[in-house]
Amino acid sequence: MAADQPTIVATSGGFRAGRRTHLEFGKLVHLAVDLSGVHGRAPRLCHVGTASGDQRSWHADITEAGQLAGWRVSHLNLFGMPPTDDVEGYVLDHDVVWVGGGSVANLLAVWQVHGLGEVMRTAWRNGVVLGGVSAGSICWYVGGTTDSFGPELRVVDNGLAFLPYGSGVHFDSEPARRPRVHEAVASGALPTTHCTDEGAGLVYHGETLVEAVSELGSGGAYLVSREEASGSAQEHPLDIRRL
Repeated sequence: MAADQPTIVATSGGFRAGRRTHLEFGKLVHLAVDLSGVHGRAPRLCHVGTASGDQRSWHADITEAGQLAGWRVSHLNLFGMPPTDDVEGYVLDHDVVWVGGGSVANLLAVWQVHGLGEVMRTAWRNGVVLGGVSAGSICWYVGGTTDSFGPELRVVDNGLAFLPYGSGVHFDSEPARRPRVHEAVASGALPTTHCTDEGAGLVYHGETLVEAVSELGSGGAYLVSREEASGSAQEHPLDIRRL
């Protein structure tokens, strides 16, 4: 099975503390699996941990979360080498790709070396649902604000650009995020930018934003655009569905 159209779930969430395990998959990851259309067998989820350096201890927690959910979870490790010569085939053999958080600048650099951007584009066009959190959200856009280089947020603009917008993650939990996004949009460093509070996610079909959702009872999602007349950034809340 595959999603009936190219689908991305870009988030500031997806994991929660487990009752008996270190973590469990939250409602946002479950939504990504639902959107893949899989039924009649265990969903296949490919986790990509490039942004955190493919930490095997973290991957063990995610594998355990997959067992708890009844899913088959595998990991596309790029440190120190990919698990196969046929990376495209490996990715296409899954229903969902979920990209973890960390350094988006490092993620994009490593993906470029391995040609993973085109692999992900092929998967996206062939119905594999792409998703992720934080760096794993920003990567699908033109770019966004990041602490990849240090505590002072900077703009990256070399994202994969499957989505022709900027990305603003952790909008309500890190005080510097909102003003930095406004500054970047006002200056033109970022195009119109789609932003998520903790626990929120944005669902896209193709390049079109179709829904804002949240796995929490609070928090929202926003669109920040440049007003040409004044050269300032304007923020607009999006309607959000609680999962």
